[in-house]
Amino acid sequence: MAFKIILKNSWLFFLGCLIATALEIIFFSPISPDLIELPLASSVSVDSPPNNQLQRVTKLGEGLLKGPEDVAVDENGILYTATRDGWIRKLHKNGSWENWKKQESQGLLGITTAKGGGLIGLLKFTEDGVTVLGSEIRFADDVIEASDGSIYFSVASTKFSFHNWYLDLLEAKPHGQLLKYDPSMEETSIVLDGLYFANGVALSKDEDYLVVCETFRFRCLKYWLKGESKGETEIFIENLPAAPDNINLAPDGSFWIALIQVIYEGTEFVHTSKVLKQIIANFPKLINYINGATKRAAVINVGANGNILKRFGDPNGTVMSFVTSALEFDDHLYLGSLNTDFVGKLPLK
Repeated sequence: MAFKIILKNSWLFFLGCLIATALEIIFFSPISPDLIELPLASSVSVDSPPNNQLQRVTKLGEGLLKGPEDVAVDENGILYTATRDGWIRKLHKNGSWENWKKQESQGLLGITTAKGGGLIGLLKFTEDGVTVLGSEIRFADDVIEASDGSIYFSVASTKFSFHNWYLDLLEAKPHGQLLKYDPSMEETSIVLDGLYFANGVALSKDEDYLVVCETFRFRCLKYWLKGESKGETEIFIENLPAAPDNINLAPDGSFWIALIQVIYEGTEFVHTSKVLKQIIANFPKLINYINGATKRAAVINVGANGNILKRFGDPNGTVMSFVTSALEFDDHLYLGSLNTDFVGKLPLK
């Protein structure tokens, strides 16, 4: 009799724990997920034809840099990168590194050189000091400056921060924005809203349109700044085999796009189930099993017409992985990554 009572109480305890866990997952989940639109089987593959060109990089600043997500090069050939320890470091032409500016944040991501000198991220850094661009923003990402002084930058998510970016992917809702900062008015306005993790931003060679990457839609959009289509948006490239991160204009008018494998192969089913998404969001360690960003690296060169011209990869992440930016300068490609302690340098000729 006593054994039956103990067994009954044990089952009641187990059932209570199960109900409590289910209620926590449903009502206290950090996400309210939708199902993600995964890319279709594409004739364009980051590994087709297979190549390991990114394994040939020279490692700049190896051991000195912590997750150099983006790179920029000024007119004098000096390279800049922002790292996760809060430093903006620059590489002089003689090969020496300088700890240039320190910021109290690990989250400075996209950077670009300013037309009048200096460096622009969410802040503008010059030799004379730091200028704040606009109001506080949760997750500013990439940035580009137009010749008229206007600054365009992406907000990856208005809900989630840099440190829990994967929750934005699990939620699969459009929290991203493309913003414009007018330095003459000191005002920030919304150019595009409702983007799926707005990431890289680039201006065309003639500055007649912008390209912004929607990482979690596996595509990039074109926003017209001039001409008959001014103010209109269209698809620049879509159905990419991996998620586009930063994008940079090449000297010939094409674009370099870094691709990240945000979904680990074999775990695509997670993104077809809202319940699985909520479970994973409540147990963050599970994210490590479905996040494939550190497993490989790929960059593509895309023409102004949206056609892929070149592709370079490290299919197993042997040397380069989680490549987040690719910048062409002086016949070399400079590669930023959130998973390396160096900037990669790849000869293009």
